[in-house]
Amino acid sequence: MSVMRLGFVHIRVTDLEEARNHYSNTMGMKVVHEEPGKLWLKCWDEYDHHSLVLEEGGVGLVKLGYKVQTKDDLERYEKRAQQFGCTTGRVSAGENLTVGDGVAISVPSGHRVELYDEIEYVGTDTGALNPDPWPRDGRGIAAHWIDHALVAADDPGLLERFFTEALDFHVAERAITNISHPEVLGSWMACGESPHDIAVIKGPDAKLHHFAFHLEDWNAILRAGDIMSMDDVSVDIGPTRHGITRGTTIYFFDPSGNRNEVFAGLGYRTFPDFPTVNWTEDQLAKGIVYISRELNEAFTTVFT
Repeated sequence: MSVMRLGFVHIRVTDLEEARNHYSNTMGMKVVHEEPGKLWLKCWDEYDHHSLVLEEGGVGLVKLGYKVQTKDDLERYEKRAQQFGCTTGRVSAGENLTVGDGVAISVPSGHRVELYDEIEYVGTDTGALNPDPWPRDGRGIAAHWIDHALVAADDPGLLERFFTEALDFHVAERAITNISHPEVLGSWMACGESPHDIAVIKGPDAKLHHFAFHLEDWNAILRAGDIMSMDDVSVDIGPTRHGITRGTTIYFFDPSGNRNEVFAGLGYRTFPDFPTVNWTEDQLAKGIVYISRELNEAFTTVFT
């Protein structure tokens, strides 16, 4: 049927205890399992066993996991990826904790993407029977869920083609050089109704720009900024609004230097027939930082 959503992000961190403090106490995630050198965490409004894996030993992205609807989807997307020229492999149930069988794909940018159709269901902190709107014991920012990831690619247009042609994503917004010569500089792609489930910008292959946590609204973004100041978190950009996706945002770094984002406001809903919005290179600063229309150097040069 389709790819449904981003399921988990697996990253490396230099110091596991510093990362535990950041993601658990500042972001408000719950540690659901731990082994030597590794932590699994989830947000309060996520029903899967985990959405984030932290692995000690370096920095940057290990892989992204996307959930598909059926086992038939795994075979179908595996064949499509192979036809696109990608290397694929099978992932056995249990290789990823609580996750079923899957397909690993080395996408054209060198990132590892894994597709799977089963993961242990544990439920949200508020439950599914007469639930309250939020948990009373939420910590820190109390992020709802991990929302999307943005990666770098030397050829963003090729990666856009892979996700749309092989995995059935659709392009919500695109950054291009200009209308006359529309070379792709960035692409925001969705597999559901969100403005983006994966995005790519021009940069070094196999690198991560950021992954994002969903918050409820602008007030939650401002409160998150207060908590970041209380916890001495290194802030990159914001609080501000995006032109692209219309979301409100803060970009910041975990203690290892992996960039995070808190993101609120869907901005709009997308569908397979959604007409792609284009931003030209001369207006890209406004597209990313709508209010100030200025980008700091780190935003376009720091990847992990």
